[in-house]
Amino acid sequence: MKLKETPDYNGPALEEAAECLKVLAHPARIRIVQMLLRGRYTVGELAEDCGIPSNVASEHLRLMQRCGFFVSEREGRSVYYSVAEPHLNKIMDCIEGRFFQS
Repeated sequence: MKLKETPDYNGPALEEAAECLKVLAHPARIRIVQMLLRGRYTVGELAEDCGIPSNVASEHLRLMQRCGFFVSEREGRSVYYSVAEPHLNKIMDCIEGRFFQS
């Protein structure tokens, strides 16, 4: 039986992938991703849904935004976050399929 060859990924790409997956590895961040895949929300709305203080939600968003997962857009006094990384949907499908199906 011949083994399937894997693509030759370079070290920096592997490091970046691992770092971004580590960033997702937090219950509040997974919930934030779930919410933002379904619409735009402010920090306060995300914080309230996750049951965390707004400053903690802001820190989670900052980390995920640094990985390119989200963008922010100011509308008057409010800042709305939305998904920038289209592959997040596939990642969440895997997570939800494995851990949230009964």
